[in-house]
Amino acid sequence: MAIPAEFDEIRPYDTGEVQQAFNELLADRQFSTMLRGIVPWLPKSLRNAVLKIAFIGVKSPLDFQKRFMKPIVRHIIWKYTDGCTFDDNCLPRDFSLRYTFVSNHRDIVLDSALLDVMLVKTGYPTTVEIGIGDNLLIYPWIKRLVRMNKAFTVRRGLTPKEMLRSSQIMSRYIHYAVTQKHENIWIAQREGRAKDSDDRTQDSVLKMLAMGGEGKPIDSLREINIVPLTISYEFDPCDYLKAQEFQQKRDNPAFKKSRQDDLDNMKTGIFGYKGRVHYHCAAPINTWIDELGDLPKTEFFAALSKRIDRELHANYCLFPCNYIALDELEGTKKYAQHYTEADKKRFEDYLKGQLEKVKIANPDEKFLRERMLTMYANPLRNYLKAKAE
Repeated sequence: MAIPAEFDEIRPYDTGEVQQAFNELLADRQFSTMLRGIVPWLPKSLRNAVLKIAFIGVKSPLDFQKRFMKPIVRHIIWKYTDGCTFDDNCLPRDFSLRYTFVSNHRDIVLDSALLDVMLVKTGYPTTVEIGIGDNLLIYPWIKRLVRMNKAFTVRRGLTPKEMLRSSQIMSRYIHYAVTQKHENIWIAQREGRAKDSDDRTQDSVLKMLAMGGEGKPIDSLREINIVPLTISYEFDPCDYLKAQEFQQKRDNPAFKKSRQDDLDNMKTGIFGYKGRVHYHCAAPINTWIDELGDLPKTEFFAALSKRIDRELHANYCLFPCNYIALDELEGTKKYAQHYTEADKKRFEDYLKGQLEKVKIANPDEKFLRERMLTMYANPLRNYLKAKAE
């Protein structure tokens, strides 16, 4: 199937393009430097020879994921988590269906990578294509690697006119990928991660998804089979970096993260301890979206965002640290039945260790601690509200 040329600037590599991209990756000096840091005992000639042998038989991005990325991500799960679980009981038992997973955003790299492993492990025939901001594609080798890993580019920092065109092309591509390429899609519910873990779906994301189909927004969205997906981490290894950024912005409203900050967040998210991790699929919105069909367009998207949020919030997997954080912030023991003294000590030791990693001038420990506690309390707050509704 020939992919329309209008998608060339954003799409992942297609079958037939992966081999050339791989050869270009091996020839990239920055990629070689990165590999040398991972396996310093192997000379460049041997590193490349080993990779070339391992690449034999890889013809598509899915082949690449299964051959290279799946073992890496499984190692990350083994070494840096206490296990990753996946609940898809609300999805139909029909593996021929494809989905657009709209999820909360916890980790720049791993949100979709862990989902890929869970889908393959559960028996789904393919993984997900993912939207990744071009602000993270700092070097040519990173762009090549993510395109080999089924990523399409989300352009950032555009003028309003450019943003409209970019959103239209991306939406058409997502519809094309689901309906013609028969791929799943993963996309975050908002631009960037929710630094305080107060996960909210941006109307603009849903409006973008609706641009690329035919008919009314409800018909267009029905076409791509959206599934609200909740990602729960027991511990967020980037929590201290997020708290640090809160203080930097408090002290200097003009503060902006650097490219190195983005790389530090990616590295910390991958190689930091996460405790238990859980992915939970809600029922596809097609099972209830008709309830919103008579609303005017502006009210429709607001109501849809609210309903997706409720589905996401109701499916959080809660851990002792969530209850401890909310009790500490509120100065109560209201949720004490959900944790033990050992849980409290473990969480306190964890927070102390994370706060010690903060590397800024004049760290405001009280403020930083409150920000981190809020990150762990907000999923519980939203869960309780969703269940009450």
